[in-house]
Amino acid sequence: MNWDIIEGKWSQLKGAVKEKWGDLTDNDLTEMDGKRDKLQGKLQEKYGWTKEEAERRVDDFFKDKL
Repeated sequence: MNWDIIEGKWSQLKGAVKEKWGDLTDNDLTEMDGKRDKLQGKLQEKYGWTKEEAERRVDDFFKDKL
C-alpha cells in the first residue's frame, strides 16, 4: 500500500476515518496528519488493540480507499 497517497489525500479521508473510528477526535486526526504510525498508535491507545491488530485494521480500511 502506498501510504504517500493517503498522506496526500488526508484532508479528504479524515471524515471517513472519523466515521470508522468514532473515538478519534478532530484534534487527533489533525495531529496525526496522515501519518500511519500515529494513526495506528492512537487506535492502540483508544481501543486497546495490539500493534498487529491496529496495523491489520488500518490496512483493511485503506485498501478500499485508494
